[in-house]
Formats: sequence, C-alpha cells, structure tokens
Amino acid sequence: MVRTRRYAVAASSRWWDEEDGRWLPAGEVHAWEQGTNQSACGLSLHRSQLSRFAGVAWPDILPESGGAADAVRRVCPRCASAAGRRNPDVRRDRRRAHHRP
Repeated sequence: MVRTRRYAVAASSRWWDEEDGRWLPAGEVHAWEQGTNQSACGLSLHRSQLSRFAGVAWPDILPESGGAADAVRRVCPRCASAAGRRNPDVRRDRRRAHHRP
C-alpha cells in the first residue's frame, strides 16, 4: 500500500478572513509536510520565516481552486512540482491505447 503525502501550507505572510474567522496564507506559499521543519523544496521554515498553516491543505491554495487562494501572490514552482498541482486523491490513468510504435 502506497502512502500518499498530505501537504499543508507554509507562507511568507498571512491575512485574517472575516467569514471563516481564521488566519489564511498570503504572499509566497510553499508545500509543507507536518512533522518536518522544511518545505517540499527544501527551505527551512524557521530560517525563511515562513508561517505554518496546518489547517490549510495544499490544493486549497492553488489559484484554480478558489479556496484559500485570495491573497496568494506566488506559488513556489518547486513545491508545486513536488506536491503536485492536482488533488492527491485523483490517480492518473496511465494506460496506452497503442503500446508499440
């Protein structure tokens, strides 16, 4: 059984959402796996002064999701590549129709 990684969000700043009544990420966002002190791209969260948002899942901050992405200015491309821009529960269909050239 393959363990799928669940990434949370670390961001350079934050903003208060009046409707939800909680802090949400803003500025530059990175993928972060809980229990570690670094982002998926290898940045140290403490040295980079990134705030952790354990309650915000990675797919929610992507601009195409429309979730918590209101104040996100930049998504780290290295983290997006490592964590994926898709929902981790969706599996790709890798079957080929014509397997020989």
